[in-house]
Amino acid sequence: MSINLRHIEVFRAVMTSGSVSGAARLLHTSQPTVSRELARCEQLLGLVLFERSRGRLRPTQQALQLFAEVERSFVGLERIVGSAAAIRQFAGGQLAIACLPVFAQALLPAVCAEFVERFPDVGIDISPQESPWLEEWLSAQRFDLGLTEQQQAPAGCQLQPLWQGDELCVLPEGHPLAAKNRLRAADFAGQSFISLAASDSYRQQVDAWFAREGVERRLQLSSHSAASVCAMVRLGLGLAIVNPLTALAEAGNGLAVRPLAASIPFCVQLALPQFRPASPLPQQFADLLRRQAAVLDRQLAALVA
Repeated sequence: MSINLRHIEVFRAVMTSGSVSGAARLLHTSQPTVSRELARCEQLLGLVLFERSRGRLRPTQQALQLFAEVERSFVGLERIVGSAAAIRQFAGGQLAIACLPVFAQALLPAVCAEFVERFPDVGIDISPQESPWLEEWLSAQRFDLGLTEQQQAPAGCQLQPLWQGDELCVLPEGHPLAAKNRLRAADFAGQSFISLAASDSYRQQVDAWFAREGVERRLQLSSHSAASVCAMVRLGLGLAIVNPLTALAEAGNGLAVRPLAASIPFCVQLALPQFRPASPLPQQFADLLRRQAAVLDRQLAALVA
């Protein structure tokens, strides 16, 4: 039989606690077991480690020299164990998220707050990109997790549905149309209307709705940013139809929100890279995103009730 780690653990426990009984408590075992293992350790090493007097143990010079070496080894082992614990808790990890600006403003902050509380040592890097640059970013695999409104998966990505809500009308508080619970296309006839950029797919769906209904609006202002559109509406420059996330974030403070008689769905898709090394972190964040999606449903239901 040769020396093993258990013998060294017993020796270290006795040195640390100063007694067999103390070592037994540290190791969650019995005093006879500690005494037996300690004697076996001395026999196998060929060293007298303790002087025994009146039931007490006094470490010899050889024991002190050996203990110094054992401590160096155990410090290394404890560092390994500590590193493993840190890996389990994702300490020092980094999560890269690529998304549209609307998601960075109106969806991610609440999710990040909960994620940081759970994993305080994980860094989060959010890169807002407008389409089509977002799709290029996603295809280049420069992310761990992406959020897009596109229905077609960018190259090298897999899409998973996350959330869906209807586009909403935003209008200044006190506007006559704010008295209505739901707005029809005809309600916008002749009204000053602030649009999203002409290239925006939801702008195109909104324009198509009004065209089908034969309704003409006064079109003068447009912006790539839904938040900018809401700011102009708040100043009384016109009405607008924006995504429900921005409407929810901007509601109040002089801005009213009303649902439309027609459904123009706004979809949020989770984008996962196919060629990036797998990590548990994106899944943890995605789970929180799904929980936040349920919160959004409740908040929007209350907003347009």
